[in-house]
Amino acid sequence: MLSSISPIYSQKKDEVTARGEEWHKEIEKIVKKLHQELDDMQNEHEALLKKKETEYEELIKNLDQLNTKATSLQKSHDVKEMLTFIQMIEKQEVLTELTQVSFPKFCVCKSEENILQTRFGYVEKLSEIKINFLEKKFRKNQLFQKRFLEIPLVTSVIDTGFPADEKYASRLYDMAITDDNKVWVGGNGDKLKLFDFQGNLHQIVNTNWNGYHLCMYNNKVVYSGYRAMEMISKNNSVLKMFSTGDWNPRGVTSTASGDLLVCFIKDDDQSKVVRYSNNYTVLQEIQYDSHCQPLYRNAYYITENVNRDIIVSDMKKSAVIAVNRLGIFRYSYSGNNQRFMTNSVASDNFGHVIISDFMETTIHMLDKDGKFMRYIIPEGGIKCPRVVCIIGHGEMIIGECKTGLAKIIKYLEE
Repeated sequence: MLSSISPIYSQKKDEVTARGEEWHKEIEKIVKKLHQELDDMQNEHEALLKKKETEYEELIKNLDQLNTKATSLQKSHDVKEMLTFIQMIEKQEVLTELTQVSFPKFCVCKSEENILQTRFGYVEKLSEIKINFLEKKFRKNQLFQKRFLEIPLVTSVIDTGFPADEKYASRLYDMAITDDNKVWVGGNGDKLKLFDFQGNLHQIVNTNWNGYHLCMYNNKVVYSGYRAMEMISKNNSVLKMFSTGDWNPRGVTSTASGDLLVCFIKDDDQSKVVRYSNNYTVLQEIQYDSHCQPLYRNAYYITENVNRDIIVSDMKKSAVIAVNRLGIFRYSYSGNNQRFMTNSVASDNFGHVIISDFMETTIHMLDKDGKFMRYIIPEGGIKCPRVVCIIGHGEMIIGECKTGLAKIIKYLEE
């Protein structure tokens, strides 16, 4: 036995060496394959960026031409030439966001067993080595999209207690969400009420006008009065912000840049949107499209989307009209049937546009480009929705005009 030990161990060493050579060949084969995959991914990455670089160079060239034309038009009084130039600007391709490319990540799982077993008699075993390439595909850096609840849930109901208007039986008109999870409510009568989301009344403030249109601006509630914009001060007194002349203010909203957008109507069927700075200076007026035709007939509610579009509900046109931040027309939405009667309009952090439909007793949801996505109809339904506000965390609050109830509705999953 002693004389036979040496050749037996030599044989086992030869077996281990042979298996090691097999492993080396397999490893070299895998390494070559992974190198080829990386080369292919690099070529795809470079081609993508070169294509985008060419697009940007062409866009910059076009912008330089537009800039030269704009400079020459500063001294021109030719209206026709100016309108033609505006149409050129509208047709100009919008700069798309640069695609964010993720580099591959090399991951090796830890072996659950040793490659070599030292105890004699065990069959040596090579644990499976898993090599994963993560994020091999190039994709755009998009907002995380939550999933819609198949049936939205009513999580809370607030009875605002406004009395019914004798002629229209209307009670609830508008709402504004505070930073500390409360809601100001305006309704029939010269009062504004502050509730928490559980329905507890915290405050009542007397105003000079009905609470048809209101918003939060610089942590204060602002509302549209009679030919004036007014604000509730810290001591609950009414402050006149500025007069509006012959124009009657309607919908109002604050913007991401700290401005105030106000809808206006005039007796002779005129309507417009005005942007004010924080010291109430007029910064912009939006009234006509590029063909000098009125954009609005009765601009009633207003919101600003995450892409800075200005979105207005027009009650006479029975449509929602969107312009970009420069006031250039983007799209119009008139519902999916003839009974569409738009009231309030809002937008959430994902760019969804949410519209209350008074006649169809439902909520329409559009994407940021004005394309219809779905209806929001909670379990139990809603009655005559007039106002809609976004709370956040996938929730909105709907004000029922004739019942005076404000319903908090969860429409997105966590």
